[in-house]
Amino acid sequence: MTFITRKHLDRRELLRGAGAAIALPLLDSMIPAGRAHAESRSTDIPRFVAVFAAHGWAETWWHDGRWNQQPQTEGRNVGLGYIHTPLEPFKSTVTLCAGLDATSSMPPPGSSGGDHARAAASLTGAPPKRTSGPDIYCGISVDQAIAQKYGQQTLLPSIQLGIEDPGANTGVCGWGYSCAYSNCVSWAGPTKPLPHEVNPLAAFEQLFGDGATPEERAARRRADASVLDAVLDRVSDLKRTLPVSDQSRLNDYLENVREVERRAQLAAHQSVTGTSMEKPEAQPASIDQRIKLFWDLQHVAFQADVTRVSSLLFARDESGTVYPESGIMTPNHPASHHGEDAKRREEWATINRYHMQLLAYFLQKLKATPDGDGTLLDHTLLLWTSNMGNANQHSHVGVGQMLVGGACGRHKAKLNLVEKGHTSNFLLAVLHMYGIELDRFGDSNGVVAI
Repeated sequence: MTFITRKHLDRRELLRGAGAAIALPLLDSMIPAGRAHAESRSTDIPRFVAVFAAHGWAETWWHDGRWNQQPQTEGRNVGLGYIHTPLEPFKSTVTLCAGLDATSSMPPPGSSGGDHARAAASLTGAPPKRTSGPDIYCGISVDQAIAQKYGQQTLLPSIQLGIEDPGANTGVCGWGYSCAYSNCVSWAGPTKPLPHEVNPLAAFEQLFGDGATPEERAARRRADASVLDAVLDRVSDLKRTLPVSDQSRLNDYLENVREVERRAQLAAHQSVTGTSMEKPEAQPASIDQRIKLFWDLQHVAFQADVTRVSSLLFARDESGTVYPESGIMTPNHPASHHGEDAKRREEWATINRYHMQLLAYFLQKLKATPDGDGTLLDHTLLLWTSNMGNANQHSHVGVGQMLVGGACGRHKAKLNLVEKGHTSNFLLAVLHMYGIELDRFGDSNGVVAI
């Protein structure tokens, strides 16, 4: 691999080895001679992250006291509530929207219950068909609508990740609803739920393993060989052709990949529930470490442009996860049923705030990563959504929605935005940012002005 005057390194260049295919980050050497640096990214589609966390946010704890008031000024409005204070360094890229109702998550007319069985509605905006058989039906999710339009530009159209293992949670998940609706929030079509990968090593292999040679990949795993070790010769050859600035950037990126791989290998020997699997002597990773590892997987995937679309099932409906680092030992779902007790409501808000602290970890990584004429945060849009406004009452009214990131200049951030209508109106606005000019999405009855 050599460079000739006015030639440049292909953006899709891969470093291949035995069972490995390492994509490269954006390097100066990938920009054609004579073209401005900014031009290399100016027309790119923003990366997109969809995050679903069941049970919503503690009502009255996540805004700055103007919940029932329209913002007094146009554009950005100051003020983050208790829950979102960890996002203060990124406030200029945050839109918080109150007042929307998750109508697609509500029970169908003439019925009740099943509020924890319709998570898929949050990203599809479509009411799931009540069935426990193979005739499931919902809708395409917002992340997959974006992936289907732009996914062919990258090695993987999208990745779907999950923090919590559904375990044996298959078949019927209450009130006659298929578990597909609660196990999968990404849908490639009304009948095509996409599973979320909960094994971090499997997710790493999906991003960096060479799918064309499964035997070599299996042999490498049996030998405990690293993906990076499989391409070391190619890395050395490449470095000799790069300027010093690109060598430094490549070194930083490869160190990131190696650290994520090391942690993924360790976590692969530990079950989600804390019991040991292949290595009985290994201690289970904390939930804090686990969530950060999944954020890191998405970060390196975006840095290398392996994919530009991801979804993360952050917390499932009826989640029993405990977050010791938050200081609260009550499991996630029981904490949301606070009975309107002031102390317990504060504990639920503290768990919500802890989730934002973990999100801030990811956002800081994006902000610190150069990407063309800006940073990954400048070129990413993250949607955080849920299915409930007041989880204590299983209410789907007043469900908070949040966007973070610059989206290549397409997201004009606002705080304390108040809208009326359906949460699917918010999803439709996101699709419009990506040039997907649909008139309706799911059960939308309008579009949010963002």
